[in-house]
Amino acid sequence: MAHSKTRHRAERLRRHVLFGGATGAGKSGGLNVLMGNLAACGDVVIWAIDLKKGMELGPWAPCIDRLATTLDEARQLLADAVKVLEARAALLAERRKRLWEPTPDMPALVIVIDEYAELADDAPDAIKDADSIARRGRAVAVNLVAATQRPTQKAMGQGAVRSQMDVRISFRVRERKDVDLILGQGMLAAGWHAHTLNAPGKFLIAAAEHDTPKRARAYLLTDQGVEAAASNYADYRTPLDPVPQRVVEEDPYPERTAQDGPEIMLWTALVLAPPEGTTVPDLMTATGMSRPWIYLRLRELTDQSHVIQVSRGRWRAVTDDTA
Repeated sequence: MAHSKTRHRAERLRRHVLFGGATGAGKSGGLNVLMGNLAACGDVVIWAIDLKKGMELGPWAPCIDRLATTLDEARQLLADAVKVLEARAALLAERRKRLWEPTPDMPALVIVIDEYAELADDAPDAIKDADSIARRGRAVAVNLVAATQRPTQKAMGQGAVRSQMDVRISFRVRERKDVDLILGQGMLAAGWHAHTLNAPGKFLIAAAEHDTPKRARAYLLTDQGVEAAASNYADYRTPLDPVPQRVVEEDPYPERTAQDGPEIMLWTALVLAPPEGTTVPDLMTATGMSRPWIYLRLRELTDQSHVIQVSRGRWRAVTDDTA
């Protein structure tokens, strides 16, 4: 991602990423670096939303499985991504597994949204699906990368997307308050001074493995470099695995759910539960089973270390985040 005396690297699997920065600060360049890295991965499918008619992400089209350039296309893409994560959760339930481990045949799905604030302003209904992906996508390897030049309180302060971003990357911002909007509450006071970054491409990265403010600078990819990289990696483009692809194309999920037994539906709901967990009434609705049946199965799954009680009355499957 960056060149400096200490390379700034962050693991991306099962993590959502937020890019922010003022116009001309280098956000687009940093996003190009990330796109190049994603395109080189043989176990990643890239879906993208670029409401500037493809001006930003269009050059990467040879490496993108699906590119939305209108609001309607963006809405449908995010709705289909929710179908993918639900289909994957159901498949994990059938196999009694807790995590989707990406391979070239069963790849991770990364959804890149350029200018997230514009999508939030113009398609709030689509943001509900983005929230769902942010809350439920980790275990099934469906992840978001959201980038914005306008980190407004309206765009960034609502819903689950910002709160679920595990990796935050801030290029120069215009106002001090924007530091906390991108990097998190209290980061400005803690010394994360993104408003003082003094050259395009310089950034600060906040993540579990980057807990102190250290400046770095993204590699510069020219238009010619992007074109060459996209052409080079076009042959590496990985297709979406068959089960989610069929769900997107045919939408057989309602019939599938109706045929599934309550055990599978219970496990699916627990795998897709947000970090704060899901409630017993919600599990009763998902399975059609009684409260005593739910509690009995939860006790069995807890004894097997497959499920944890997050808080009073809230449960979720054990994943890499909770194990």
